[in-house]
This record gives sequence, C-alpha cells and structure tokens, in this order.
Amino acid sequence: MKIRIRVPATIAAALACITVARGAHAQPGTPPGDDPVILIHAGRLFDSERGVMLQNRDILIRGTRIEQVGAGLPVPAGAREIDLRNRTVLPGLIDAHTHLLQSIRPTLRDTETEQMVVQAVMEGTPLRALRGGARAGAYLRAGFTTVRDLGNSGRFGDAALATAIREGSVDGPRMFFSGPGLSPEGGQYVGVLAEHPEIVGNDYRIIRGADDGRAAVREAANRGARVIKVYADNTPNRARLSADELRAVVDEARRSGLPVAAHATSDDAIRQAVEAGVTTVEHAYDASDSTFRLMASRGVAYVPTETSAAILDRALELVAPAGERPDSAWRASYLARGYDRIRRAMQAGVTIVAGSDFYQDFGMPQGEASRQMLFAYRQAGMPAARVLQAATINAARALGDDRLGAIKPGAYADLIAVDGDPVADFEAVGRVRFVMKNGKVYVDGENAPIR
Repeated sequence: MKIRIRVPATIAAALACITVARGAHAQPGTPPGDDPVILIHAGRLFDSERGVMLQNRDILIRGTRIEQVGAGLPVPAGAREIDLRNRTVLPGLIDAHTHLLQSIRPTLRDTETEQMVVQAVMEGTPLRALRGGARAGAYLRAGFTTVRDLGNSGRFGDAALATAIREGSVDGPRMFFSGPGLSPEGGQYVGVLAEHPEIVGNDYRIIRGADDGRAAVREAANRGARVIKVYADNTPNRARLSADELRAVVDEARRSGLPVAAHATSDDAIRQAVEAGVTTVEHAYDASDSTFRLMASRGVAYVPTETSAAILDRALELVAPAGERPDSAWRASYLARGYDRIRRAMQAGVTIVAGSDFYQDFGMPQGEASRQMLFAYRQAGMPAARVLQAATINAARALGDDRLGAIKPGAYADLIAVDGDPVADFEAVGRVRFVMKNGKVYVDGENAPIR
C-alpha cells in the first residue's frame, strides 16, 4: 500500500525557496557574507603549477575556498589572521593510491591472501570501515587532505567512510573512492577455492565479458564512486582482462565522467591498459622504456608505489629476526629496481603522480608511513619540486578536479605548513605543523590535532 501525503501549497513554496537558497549557497564564486574569513601569512608558498617557491605571500580564505593570493593583502574587517611567516605553506598533499579499509602485517612469505581472507570474513565491512576512520584521521594529521582510495574495502565500505568524512562525523581527507576493483577471475585472492566465490566477491567485482564490464562501471557510479579501479592483470595470479573488456570499462567510465586507475604489472598488460585509454597506471613493475614512451605520448600518468629505504628497513625488522633478514645486497637491489622505474619514466616524459599503496601495518600511523613514498621518489633522483608536484597538482589532475592541488583563487582551502623549505631540504616534508582542509584547521602547532 502506498501512502501519499499532500503538502499545502504555502509549505511547498517555502520548501522550494529553501532549496533554491541552498543551491545558491553551493555555487562557486558566490559565497554568502557570513562565511568565515581567514587571512594566512605565509613565509614561503609553494606554487605547485609552476613548481617554484614564492616568498612572503598572503592567502585570503572565505568559507571553504581560497579567494585571493598575493603579497601584502589587506586584512578584511573581522577576519581571523593565522601567522605562518616562519613556515612553508603547500597545497594539501594527495595520496592517489590508498586502501584505508585494509591493513595486514608485512611479510616475506606468501601469507597476504590468508590475512586478507581472514580480514574479509572475520572483521566484516562495518568494522573495517570503523578502523578505516582511524587511519583516515592519521592521513589528515600527516598532511594528506585528499586520497584516492582504490578498493579492498568490502562491498562499498569506502562509500560509507567517505560519507562519514564528508558530513563531519569522522575526521579525514576527502575521498575519491572506487568501490570493489573490477578484476579478472580470482581477484588477488590466490588459492581461494572456486566453490567459495563469495569470499573473492567481497573485495572484487569479477568481470565476465565486455557487457559485464560496462554494468560494473554503472554499479560503481550508482554508489557514488569518483574513480574506477580496474585490474588489467592480477598479481600474483596470471589472469588478465581482455582488450575488449578493458575498452568497455574505460568507455563506460568516460560516459559517467569517471577517471580510470589501472593496476597493471606486466609490460603487455600495461600497454593494453594504455591503449584502452586509462587515466593512470599503478605499479608498472615490468614496464619497458617503449611502454613508458607510449604512456607519455597518450598522456597516461604513472603512480609508482615504491618504498623508501626507511620503510623497507622497518618492514624487515617486523617480519624477520636479525639473523634471517635478507642481506644488504638484496636490500640494495630491491630499492634500485623501484628507483630505476621512476627514473626511466621521468626520462620518457611520463607524468608522475604520488601514490603509496600502503595497506600494511608498519607499527606507525598509516599517514606517516604513506608519506615515506615521497622520500622514495626523492631517493630515486626526482627533484624536490617535482616530488611536491606529484603529490599536489599532478595528483589533482589525475583525479580530475582543478579545485585541488594548488593554492589559487577558487581552489579548496586545503593547506599544510611545514618547518623549513622542502625544496632546499626535503626532510621538511616530514615536519608538518599545520593542516587545514576546506577552510577548517585540524592541526596547529607540533602536529597536535585541534579538538
């Protein structure tokens, strides 16, 4: 039985006026007069679009947006002033490859699948989302004001966390989430028996044909996904999507206005993903020079999920007693392979986008661990300014939102401040002392959260 409630015309008219007013409030460039006004005085400001450091700039913020940037801006009546003259102000950092709802122990042995299965069937999506909220807070305190979260989140547990952050129930970065990754048979759950497809289906959307790939994109879009995650191949499985399936996924994503992030490790799978028109390639472990050149020519960005020396050493401490750890030659070779990929991609002219892929518990706040991937890029020889661009403007462009990744009029008021000049001394990136997202201050001082 359907129940219909008639609303008197006078009430309906009032509701319409409220709706119009709310819509007008949301329009960029027309903030109401009662929005809070903040003027930040920055000793140094990183211009991410040009990759240069500017001296003595002021940033005028009204509500959630930056209104003006310049030197010696007048202080509006009633404005709050924030003095960061002894610090460097940067756009809020962006990690373009996170898994907030997943955390397993580092391992040198093939136990990841077992840990992931236990997490899926014994934690469940609600508990994973709650724990993901704690990790989200750690990312924000570390200076990441935006993340692109790429699956391994149950059946849209990432959507629930993104909603909680957006409405203010949970502190965290804004999330561009994908929902379950679109995958060939088996997902990344190696060895799960075929009679238990529900285990694999908890974290992956298995694609069976081009039409099914299109349907999967529509499902994700319907749940509010801001990006599509697709597995061009599976690691360590050998399963791959076909060229037709990849093209169908990309074409449908474009129809929905969504970028596509492709997990691709083998050279053939990387080329196939690039030719299908994906936005970014994640990992690219076996990419050849010619494939990197193809990525550059097609405008496909690269997300190198590499490990810094400090994180590798921390992982080895956690997984093996001193007498069982790999020797220094293994360590050097491991790091060198990752650094070589980054250097070859840069030489080919590929745009680098920062992404950590840290879903492991290193015994430290996950945001701090993820920030270490920036040091990996620097250790690979990437100039400091380009590393900062990878984690700001380049990542924003990969996400498809020009309101992110830069300190300019119209951009979101997403800012961090660090002690020192990270272009001259990259260690300063680790000294985050101020974090603002959407015009709200979350950290002010010695990395202390605002309560």
